[in-house]
Amino acid sequence: MAKPPPSMEQYYVGVDVGTASVRAALVARDGLVKATAEEPVRIWQPAPDRYVQSSDDIWDRCCRTFPVICQNATKSQVRGMGFDATCSLVVLDKHFQPVAINQDGVQEQNVMMWMDHRASEQAAHITSTGHQALRRVGGVMSPEMQPPKLLWLKENLRETCWKQAAHFFDLPDFLSWKATGSLERSLCTLVCKWTYCPQEGWDTSFWEAIGLEDLLTDNCSKIGALTCCPGTSLGEGLSAQAAAETQLKTGTAVAASLIDAHAGGLGVIGADVKGLSLPCEDQPMTSRMAVVCGTSSCHMGISQQPLYVPGVWGPYFSVMVPGLWLNEGGQSATGKLIDFMVEGHAAFPQLKILAEKSGEGVYSYLNRHLETMAGDSGHLGTLAASLHVWPDFHGNRSPLADPTLRGMVVGLTLSRTVDDLALLYLATVQSIALGTRHILDTMQETGHDIRTLFLCGGLSKNALFVQTHADVTGLPVALPFQTEAVLVGAAVLGACASRDYSSIQEAMQKMAKVGKVVQPNLEHLSFYNKKYRVFLRLAAHQREYAALMQD
Repeated sequence: MAKPPPSMEQYYVGVDVGTASVRAALVARDGLVKATAEEPVRIWQPAPDRYVQSSDDIWDRCCRTFPVICQNATKSQVRGMGFDATCSLVVLDKHFQPVAINQDGVQEQNVMMWMDHRASEQAAHITSTGHQALRRVGGVMSPEMQPPKLLWLKENLRETCWKQAAHFFDLPDFLSWKATGSLERSLCTLVCKWTYCPQEGWDTSFWEAIGLEDLLTDNCSKIGALTCCPGTSLGEGLSAQAAAETQLKTGTAVAASLIDAHAGGLGVIGADVKGLSLPCEDQPMTSRMAVVCGTSSCHMGISQQPLYVPGVWGPYFSVMVPGLWLNEGGQSATGKLIDFMVEGHAAFPQLKILAEKSGEGVYSYLNRHLETMAGDSGHLGTLAASLHVWPDFHGNRSPLADPTLRGMVVGLTLSRTVDDLALLYLATVQSIALGTRHILDTMQETGHDIRTLFLCGGLSKNALFVQTHADVTGLPVALPFQTEAVLVGAAVLGACASRDYSSIQEAMQKMAKVGKVVQPNLEHLSFYNKKYRVFLRLAAHQREYAALMQD
């Protein structure tokens, strides 16, 4: 792709398809976000633990954002684009048309969302095989990965879906295919969610062991015969049809995509930290952990050599930063859990009225209300000393890797006041931070040396959430200069695909920036050490109760 004149500013488009919306940004060469747009996407919940979407709806929403963010840029200035998305499963037939994934047969509903846990039994069955491929996913197959979802479709919708399907895409790969027509799959999706091994390819013995050997036919074309590293320029760039739909230039570079959390990692983990007095300064990138926190949270640590961490996904090679290994922990419900706890409380209607009168959002009001409740003590965390939450209302992704675990609240009273709601909110935020510490400790025990947390995503805009993570872990938290770090990460892919930067590493260093550092209050660490011991006991008690009920 020919470069524009030096005087003409260069831009990259980053597109992030999250759980409930499509967001897009026009990002300059230095990483500054020039314009953003957002479109909601539809979600259907046909049954408990089932969440589905439409790939046609998602692509249409993506296309709507491009004219908005590019209205002040010429087509020639847009040098490249990158997509990231949730790791949801897209099913298409041989004509690349949607195939229904539910018994009701609604064709447009062809995306099984990442948080759809209908395949929990299939995941447990795959785990029971003890196959060596499971070693790369912490030893336990999650229902949020694609093999159990595929097995569920084969076992439950053999005639209406399985036999009609010709292409199974991870959502990030579907988006890059729609943009280019290229069937190359990103190593990020295939390695992290499909058990693909970059060095060895598809492990045929794994798919045979779990009863999905029919996916191996025709050189595994249904699940991906061609692979490439994230940021690789795909095909001939933007196809003529996609150019018409996005109102951009045919041939614009399009990068191999990333899972959304990994795009967030790109948007923060490689930032220059000189002069910020962080313990990771003058240390390799392996001393950093990216925590991407929104509806759910992902915890990503990288290493020079493969590290096998029980209950934590990976090690995955070259799936985020080329040449480095990735371990990925996570929590299946974080922002969604906070909303659930707050909105389900009896005092929520009163809280909404108070927040509206103050001109604040609900969570800003709650944070300020907690400060008022704490008074002169200065340590509002102790307000929840006798209230404890186990946050796995949607199962434990890491490090226990047990989707059957459920949430717990210990220490409830008969109070139904706004004060009581605020304390429950505080205890929930603390529990999520304690869960991060649980993941962090498990990774440290197996060889990681993490000295700084890099947070991004919607929850990183919540001051209480960020400070609590710093206090609970005892580590400083670096926040991105651009609050939309996930979009910057997607744009990094586009910059790499355009060849304006020679590598992902160079693009990260030039485009990712730290905006603020939050230091831990070490005086609070003793309190949170006690809270952490209680936290770990909650999981043990829950498993004891489950065993008693089975006796």
